[in-house]
Amino acid sequence: MSRIENPMKVITGKDTRWSYANVWEAKSINNGEPRFSVSLIIPKDDVKTVERIKAAIKAAYKEGSGKLKGSSKSIPALSTIKTPLRDGDAERPDDPAYANAWFINANSANAPGIVDKDCNPIIERSEVYSGVYGRASISFYAYNSNGNRGVACGLNNLQKLRDGEPLGSKASAESDFTAEEEDDFLD
Repeated sequence: MSRIENPMKVITGKDTRWSYANVWEAKSINNGEPRFSVSLIIPKDDVKTVERIKAAIKAAYKEGSGKLKGSSKSIPALSTIKTPLRDGDAERPDDPAYANAWFINANSANAPGIVDKDCNPIIERSEVYSGVYGRASISFYAYNSNGNRGVACGLNNLQKLRDGEPLGSKASAESDFTAEEEDDFLD
Protein backbone atom coordinates (compact mmCIF):
# COMPACT_ATOMS: atom_id res chain seq x y z
CA MET A 1 0.00 0.00 0.00
CA SER A 2 1.55 3.31 -1.03
CA ARG A 3 1.44 6.43 1.08
CA ILE A 4 -0.24 9.53 -0.28
CA GLU A 5 2.42 12.20 -0.58
CA ASN A 6 1.59 15.53 1.07
CA PRO A 7 3.53 18.28 -0.74
CA MET A 8 3.26 20.56 2.29
CA LYS A 9 4.89 18.07 4.71
CA VAL A 10 8.66 17.79 5.20
CA ILE A 11 10.89 15.50 7.25
CA THR A 12 14.09 17.42 8.01
CA GLY A 13 17.59 15.97 7.62
CA LYS A 14 19.55 14.18 10.34
CA ASP A 15 21.74 17.20 11.16
CA THR A 16 18.84 19.44 12.19
CA ARG A 17 19.44 20.85 15.66
CA TRP A 18 16.63 21.74 18.05
CA SER A 19 16.63 25.03 19.92
CA TYR A 20 14.07 26.63 22.22
CA ALA A 21 12.59 23.14 22.59
CA ASN A 22 9.24 23.62 24.36
CA VAL A 23 8.00 20.14 23.49
CA TRP A 24 6.84 18.74 26.84
CA GLU A 25 4.48 21.51 27.99
CA ALA A 26 2.61 24.06 25.93
CA LYS A 27 3.69 27.63 26.66
CA SER A 28 1.89 30.89 26.03
CA ILE A 29 3.68 33.73 24.25
CA ASN A 30 2.29 37.25 24.69
CA ASN A 31 -0.82 35.84 26.40
CA GLY A 32 -1.67 33.82 23.30
CA GLU A 33 -2.94 30.26 23.13
CA PRO A 34 -0.43 27.87 24.78
CA ARG A 35 1.56 25.99 22.14
CA PHE A 36 4.31 23.40 21.83
CA SER A 37 7.24 24.74 19.82
CA VAL A 38 10.79 24.26 18.63
CA SER A 39 13.25 26.25 16.54
CA LEU A 40 14.79 23.93 13.94
CA ILE A 41 18.34 24.87 12.94
CA ILE A 42 19.16 23.46 9.50
CA PRO A 43 22.74 23.63 8.17
CA LYS A 44 22.96 25.56 4.91
CA ASP A 45 24.82 22.62 3.35
CA ASP A 46 21.72 20.42 3.87
CA VAL A 47 20.50 21.53 0.45
CA LYS A 48 18.06 18.62 0.10
CA THR A 49 16.08 19.61 3.22
CA VAL A 50 16.12 23.32 2.32
CA GLU A 51 14.83 22.58 -1.20
CA ARG A 52 12.04 20.38 0.20
CA ILE A 53 11.07 23.19 2.60
CA LYS A 54 11.00 25.77 -0.18
CA ALA A 55 8.83 23.46 -2.31
CA ALA A 56 6.47 22.87 0.65
CA ILE A 57 6.16 26.63 1.24
CA LYS A 58 5.24 27.08 -2.45
CA ALA A 59 2.70 24.24 -2.21
CA ALA A 60 1.13 25.81 0.91
CA TYR A 61 1.00 29.18 -0.86
CA LYS A 62 -0.74 27.62 -3.86
CA GLU A 63 -3.13 25.49 -1.75
CA GLY A 64 -4.00 28.46 0.49
CA SER A 65 -4.35 31.06 -2.27
CA GLY A 66 -8.02 31.66 -1.44
CA LYS A 67 -7.21 32.24 2.21
CA LEU A 68 -4.28 34.53 1.29
CA LYS A 69 -6.47 36.52 -1.11
CA GLY A 70 -9.14 37.06 1.53
CA SER A 71 -11.28 40.06 0.61
CA SER A 72 -8.50 41.58 -1.55
CA LYS A 73 -8.74 41.71 -5.32
CA SER A 74 -5.63 39.62 -5.81
CA ILE A 75 -3.38 37.11 -4.13
CA PRO A 76 -0.21 38.73 -2.74
CA ALA A 77 3.03 37.54 -4.34
CA LEU A 78 4.84 34.83 -2.40
CA SER A 79 7.87 37.13 -2.15
CA THR A 80 5.81 39.75 -0.27
CA ILE A 81 4.29 37.59 2.47
CA LYS A 82 5.81 36.18 5.65
CA THR A 83 7.36 32.73 5.30
CA PRO A 84 8.95 30.60 8.03
CA LEU A 85 12.38 29.84 6.48
CA ARG A 86 14.82 32.36 7.94
CA ASP A 87 18.56 32.98 7.58
CA GLY A 88 20.46 32.44 10.84
CA ASP A 89 23.47 34.49 9.65
CA ALA A 90 21.26 37.52 8.96
CA GLU A 91 18.78 37.28 11.85
CA ARG A 92 20.96 35.83 14.63
CA PRO A 93 24.51 37.00 13.77
CA ASP A 94 25.68 36.89 17.40
CA ASP A 95 24.48 33.33 18.07
CA PRO A 96 27.04 30.71 16.97
CA ALA A 97 24.36 27.96 16.99
CA TYR A 98 22.65 29.73 14.06
CA ALA A 99 25.84 30.40 12.05
CA ASN A 100 25.82 29.07 8.47
CA ALA A 101 22.29 27.78 9.00
CA TRP A 102 18.66 28.36 8.15
CA PHE A 103 16.02 28.11 10.86
CA ILE A 104 12.30 27.55 11.15
CA ASN A 105 10.09 28.06 14.18
CA ALA A 106 7.49 25.29 14.25
CA ASN A 107 4.62 25.05 16.70
CA SER A 108 1.41 23.22 17.44
CA ALA A 109 -1.48 23.25 19.89
CA ASN A 110 -1.00 19.46 20.18
CA ALA A 111 1.99 17.76 21.79
CA PRO A 112 4.40 16.31 19.23
CA GLY A 113 5.19 12.61 19.29
CA ILE A 114 8.83 12.20 20.33
CA VAL A 115 10.83 9.05 19.53
CA ASP A 116 14.45 7.92 19.60
CA LYS A 117 16.50 6.73 16.61
CA ASP A 118 14.83 3.29 16.85
CA CYS A 119 11.35 4.89 16.91
CA ASN A 120 10.78 4.06 20.59
CA PRO A 121 8.83 6.75 22.47
CA ILE A 122 10.99 9.04 24.61
CA ILE A 123 9.39 9.48 28.00
CA GLU A 124 12.30 10.88 30.03
CA ARG A 125 12.12 14.66 29.63
CA SER A 126 15.84 15.16 30.23
CA GLU A 127 16.55 13.27 26.97
CA VAL A 128 15.13 16.11 24.85
CA TYR A 129 16.62 19.57 25.28
CA SER A 130 17.77 22.55 23.26
CA GLY A 131 20.90 21.37 21.48
CA VAL A 132 20.04 17.79 20.48
CA TYR A 133 20.11 16.68 16.86
CA GLY A 134 17.23 14.94 15.17
CA ARG A 135 14.64 14.97 12.47
CA ALA A 136 11.36 16.84 12.60
CA SER A 137 8.10 16.21 10.79
CA ILE A 138 6.69 19.63 9.90
CA SER A 139 3.79 20.87 7.76
CA PHE A 140 3.32 24.21 6.08
CA TYR A 141 0.04 26.11 5.74
CA ALA A 142 -1.22 29.51 4.63
CA TYR A 143 -2.78 31.93 7.10
CA ASN A 144 -4.64 35.24 6.96
CA SER A 145 -5.32 36.66 10.39
CA ASN A 146 -5.93 40.26 11.43
CA GLY A 147 -4.33 41.60 8.27
CA ASN A 148 -1.27 39.36 8.55
CA ARG A 149 -0.86 36.97 5.64
CA GLY A 150 1.75 34.34 5.09
CA VAL A 151 2.84 30.74 5.35
CA ALA A 152 3.51 29.19 8.76
CA CYS A 153 5.05 25.93 9.96
CA GLY A 154 3.23 23.38 12.09
CA LEU A 155 5.08 20.89 14.30
CA ASN A 156 4.02 17.25 13.89
CA ASN A 157 6.59 14.87 15.42
CA LEU A 158 10.24 14.69 16.48
CA GLN A 159 12.90 11.98 16.29
CA LYS A 160 16.00 12.45 18.44
CA LEU A 161 19.05 11.00 16.72
CA ARG A 162 21.94 12.11 18.93
CA ASP A 163 22.93 14.34 21.81
CA GLY A 164 24.53 17.73 21.27
CA GLU A 165 26.04 20.47 23.38
CA PRO A 166 23.15 22.05 25.32
CA LEU A 167 22.20 25.49 24.05
CA GLY A 168 21.58 28.31 26.49
CA SER A 169 23.44 29.76 29.38
CA LYS A 170 22.40 27.34 32.12
CA ALA A 171 25.34 25.43 33.57
CA SER A 172 24.97 21.82 34.61
CA ALA A 173 25.22 20.86 38.27
CA GLU A 174 28.26 18.72 37.39
CA SER A 175 30.11 21.74 35.98
CA ASP A 176 29.21 23.97 38.96
CA PHE A 177 30.42 21.56 41.64
CA THR A 178 33.29 19.17 42.10
CA ALA A 179 33.04 15.73 43.67
CA GLU A 180 35.31 16.55 46.62
CA GLU A 181 35.05 15.11 50.08
CA GLU A 182 34.14 17.60 52.77
CA ASP A 183 35.11 21.15 52.00
CA ASP A 184 35.75 23.94 54.42
CA PHE A 185 32.78 26.00 53.22
CA LEU A 186 30.89 25.38 56.50
CA ASP A 187 33.65 26.83 58.65
